[in-house]
Amino acid sequence: MRRTRRDMELAIDAPHLRAVGADEAEPPTLDTPDAELLARIAGRDRGAFELLYRRYVRSVFGLALRRLRDRSRAEDATQEAFAAIWRAAGTYRPERGPAAGWLYAVARNAIADRFRVSDSSLVADVPDLPAGGAGPAEQAEDAYVAWRVHRALEEIQPREREVIELAYWSGMSQSEVAGYLGLPLGTVKTRTRSGLARLASLLEGELR
Repeated sequence: MRRTRRDMELAIDAPHLRAVGADEAEPPTLDTPDAELLARIAGRDRGAFELLYRRYVRSVFGLALRRLRDRSRAEDATQEAFAAIWRAAGTYRPERGPAAGWLYAVARNAIADRFRVSDSSLVADVPDLPAGGAGPAEQAEDAYVAWRVHRALEEIQPREREVIELAYWSGMSQSEVAGYLGLPLGTVKTRTRSGLARLASLLEGELR
C-alpha cells in the first residue's frame, strides 16, 4: 500500500499527556538546550515536551523500527518511549551526562519492553546460558552514536535528510521513497549518496 505524508504524520503523533494545569513559564525556543527542556518537562511544561518530541521523534522511531522490524509495533513503542520520557524527566541529572544520552536510554528501555511483550507468546524453556544482548557499556555507546547521527542529520540539506530518514529510519526502499515524494528514482539515489557523503564528513569531523 502506498504511504502518504498524512499517514506518516499520524503514525508518530505525540502521546496524549495527562493535563496538569497551564504552563506558566516563558515558552521554549528552538535553541533551548535539551537539558533545559527536560527540566521544564519535569515541571510538566507541555510546550517543552512537544519541542523535545519534534527534535527526537525521527531518531527514536528509527531505533524502534530497527529493533522491532515492524512499523506498527515501532509506532506503539515510540509513543510509549515519549510517554516514559514525560514521566521520568525529573530523574535526569545533568552532571551524569548529556541529556540526549539519558533520553535514548529511556527510549531503549521502552522499546525493549515492547519487544518483550510482543514476543511473550513465543517464550519457551531455554537453556541456562548467558544473555546474548548488549551490555550496559555497549548500550551506552549505541545511545551516544545515535545522538551523534541525529545531530549530524540536522546539519545536512533538508532534501537530503528527508530521503535518508525515509530510507533508513522508516524502512522504505529507494523506489518507495521516490513514489512517496513524487520524485524520479535517480533523484532519490543522487540525494541519498550526497547526503550520506555529507553525513560521513560531519561524523568524521567530530572524531578529530
